[in-house]
Amino acid sequence: MLECMPGPSKKPRRPEISQVRCKSILCESGICDYALNCYTGCAHSCVYCYARFMGRFHHPGRPWGSFVDAKVNAPEVLARQLRRRSMWPGSVFISSVCDAYQPAEEKFQLTRRCLGILIEAGFDVHIQTKSALVQRDFDLLKGAANVSVCQTVTTLDETLARRIEPQAAPPAERVETLRLADAAGIRTRAFVGPLLPMLTDGFESVRAVFSALAPLKLAEVYVDRLNLRWGVWPAVSKMFRRIAPDSVSATRSMLFDSSGSRAYNRNFRTTIARAAKAAGLKAPVTPAF
Repeated sequence: MLECMPGPSKKPRRPEISQVRCKSILCESGICDYALNCYTGCAHSCVYCYARFMGRFHHPGRPWGSFVDAKVNAPEVLARQLRRRSMWPGSVFISSVCDAYQPAEEKFQLTRRCLGILIEAGFDVHIQTKSALVQRDFDLLKGAANVSVCQTVTTLDETLARRIEPQAAPPAERVETLRLADAAGIRTRAFVGPLLPMLTDGFESVRAVFSALAPLKLAEVYVDRLNLRWGVWPAVSKMFRRIAPDSVSATRSMLFDSSGSRAYNRNFRTTIARAAKAAGLKAPVTPAF
């Protein structure tokens, strides 16, 4: 694992929050049957975020993390969709292109209100977040049979986390949120990724994350490598040039060269298996690549 160059990380500006109205809120998804996103944009400003492609359609030219659109009529639209459409109570992923519990949710409570509607309607709800704010809704979740809470944890190094996930909750808070969910009887999962080549994908880094997760009653642990969706490499390479400039060339080779990428995948899977065993992780580990 590379040593990062010293120096304070820049604290991102607070995003501009707009209140907008949507025509639909529950959409078909490749992750679950449906996805629900009460916000467009995300204040967490994660450097590797796959959802930054949304910037092409909303606020073009604006940096990812600089805008958040709150769909203030989302609960009413959801209730109307469920009345008008013959949607069988399938599975819903919250959220696919934002964090449902980013700071704006504390004010607007859109996720909470939609969550109550979905649970009452009998949907199987899967929440993924990097925020401790989900604890606020444990009163709704702990009585529901078909609900799970997943926290994304990419590193336990809080200094590095502030560089790559500047506005998300500290890693220790995410692990503690899973522990509290366990204690409340809520089904839990963890998503470890996307892990960055030469920064967070090394054996010791992955083992440290797995060791923190090992005492928890997790249903599953997903692990993902960095994928080159739209806009990801420019943001990641800029970060690498700032904090680990010597790694840019090697990282590019791992990601863009076909033979290098295949070799990287093989080695990474081996690292994951070794780290899980060394950490005593009992939960099933599923590579997502």
